[in-house]
Amino acid sequence: MIFTANKYETQNYDLILSDENFEIRFYPSTLKAKVISDKSANGNFYKLFQFISGNNSKNEKIEMTTPVYMKNDKTSNTMEFVMPSSYDIESISKPNDNDIVIYEAEAKYYACVRYGRYSNSNKFDLHSKELVEKLSELSLDPVGDIFYVSYNSPYKIFNRRNEAMVEISY
Repeated sequence: MIFTANKYETQNYDLILSDENFEIRFYPSTLKAKVISDKSANGNFYKLFQFISGNNSKNEKIEMTTPVYMKNDKTSNTMEFVMPSSYDIESISKPNDNDIVIYEAEAKYYACVRYGRYSNSNKFDLHSKELVEKLSELSLDPVGDIFYVSYNSPYKIFNRRNEAMVEISY
């Protein structure tokens, strides 16, 4: 199965500031499905993909969207899928897998640095450092940890879109 970013609904945001590969955005409230584990992110992707493929209370296929949010720390891995905008907390199918949590993400401001090609920990660290430096230049404070956002399937080779992103006080 091949995914392409332009084939799927992408989470809406308002662009507040853009400077080369750096952006500040406002994201309205949105519905997400989340898995947190102490295992690899691959297991998290599988669980979420099964959920949108029909492993839910209505045996309903839910369309894939972009981006996919990922955060890793010393004790856990978190992955989140944005749910299609046609759903709300009442209408979305309930996961059959108890590890999946459906929740309404609050509206917030985020800063990000966009980069291409396949991502890895070195690239993420490099662009995270760039993000922190840009926030410092602008006297903006990050809220929480920097996380990784991907807009493409692992099978897409060209024109990949990745971001190092963090919530900000704005």
